[in-house]
Amino acid sequence: MATMTKKEILEALNANPICYVATVEGNKPHVRAMGLYRADEEGLIFQAWKIKDIHKQIVNNPEVEICCNTKDGKQIRISGRFEIVEDLQLKKEIEAKRTFMTPVIKEKGYDVVAVYRLRNGKACVWTMAENFAPKTYIDL
Repeated sequence: MATMTKKEILEALNANPICYVATVEGNKPHVRAMGLYRADEEGLIFQAWKIKDIHKQIVNNPEVEICCNTKDGKQIRISGRFEIVEDLQLKKEIEAKRTFMTPVIKEKGYDVVAVYRLRNGKACVWTMAENFAPKTYIDL
């Protein structure tokens, strides 16, 4: 499999922030595109709304898998567990960069904002050139 360091994976995620996040409800998987807020040594940060199905799914089962594609043809898959982060300053920071959130926050308050962190995930990098090579996992 394509070899990348933890640092290279975090940089690639930040450069390619549209990810697909898979959750499970009952025995059915649910996948949706989400914008990664940031990836660093503290983990991967995502934001959603507590009134959405994804939040109920994460509350009931925080195990997730994330898939991100880079512009140079790599696929990065990360499995792990979302933790819910209740940090008002972080919510305000995210809103400052994602101004589309402001009307909803003005109407419903910051309590409607869901922030998730994935720490200690396991990443696997894949390319078409190495399609059948054994998988290698990188701890994030």
